[in-house]
Amino acid sequence: MLVRHLREQEKKIFNDVVNHPIQSWDWGNFRKKDGLKIERIGFFQKGKIKKAMQVSFKPIPIIGGTAGYLPRGFTPDEDQISALKQLGEKHNAIFIKLEPNALHSDQLNQENLLKKFASDGLVKGKSLFHKHTFQLDLSPSEEKLFAQLKSKTRYNVNLSYKKGVRIQEDSSKQGLETYIGILQETTKRQAFYLHTPGYFRKMWEELKDTGMMRIFHATYQNTVLVSWIMFIFNDVLYYPYGASRSAHKDVMASNLMMWEMIKFGKQEVCKSFDMWGSLGPNVNKKNPWFGFHRFKKGYGGELVEFLGTFDLVINPLNYKLFNISDTLRWKLLRIKTKLNL
Repeated sequence: MLVRHLREQEKKIFNDVVNHPIQSWDWGNFRKKDGLKIERIGFFQKGKIKKAMQVSFKPIPIIGGTAGYLPRGFTPDEDQISALKQLGEKHNAIFIKLEPNALHSDQLNQENLLKKFASDGLVKGKSLFHKHTFQLDLSPSEEKLFAQLKSKTRYNVNLSYKKGVRIQEDSSKQGLETYIGILQETTKRQAFYLHTPGYFRKMWEELKDTGMMRIFHATYQNTVLVSWIMFIFNDVLYYPYGASRSAHKDVMASNLMMWEMIKFGKQEVCKSFDMWGSLGPNVNKKNPWFGFHRFKKGYGGELVEFLGTFDLVINPLNYKLFNISDTLRWKLLRIKTKLNL
């Protein structure tokens, strides 16, 4: 199998073989704007590209070196892991984090794969993506999809319609600013850390003309209550980012938004709807994400589990130092968010 770096003119064939929006060429260009180094390599057989991967490298302060990240790529074999090691050495990486876009297989195959990963230098790592998500098959009719909703969810959707909530797309710059404004309210209210406004502005600048990034608002009495950023990529609809105001919770704007996104996915001829993340099957009701998990569950999707998160360790000593400093960094971020600093 031939392995080589890909050129700009190969963008289309690259996007055709990767299977997640954050593996797309355009997403890589967006991450470059944040100062990350992007590597795109293709694996060819008989002159045709069979697989491709996009890896980002980010400088690590104080410790030095970089951290690599390969999110939602394919599950690599031994030759492809070797290619990743070469990229890591090129960028003085301490490790490369892999989160394959592959579902958890049966236990025996899982154990064999973990043993194979361990022999190739991969260890279980800290997750950046949720290990579980709800995926909804969009092939049934709209009527059947509505019937699949939990009874309480159907009630809330109908109530929102009756209350006069309306869903509109506004993927313009102003639409993005509306989302950012509501997001900042959400972050302050719920005391959790999210991306900065600059992150989303750079994202919009890079993706606005691709058709991949779409912004929707749920409006009630001329006030936007809910704003979501959606992705469409290779016939799959994704719900990665959402924000809501605390006002008028009784009109169930988020419930209507999700249902309208399902209808939007069908309109765009998407095959499935990936809701981006959720808790696992044994849910602790005290988990702060329980409400969000229950909300997504109400729409009839299948709860699936991904393979997991693995770190390809290249510098073992600095890898240990990185994990210690990263734990401290996240503790500080949570404290600053709670204090609104």
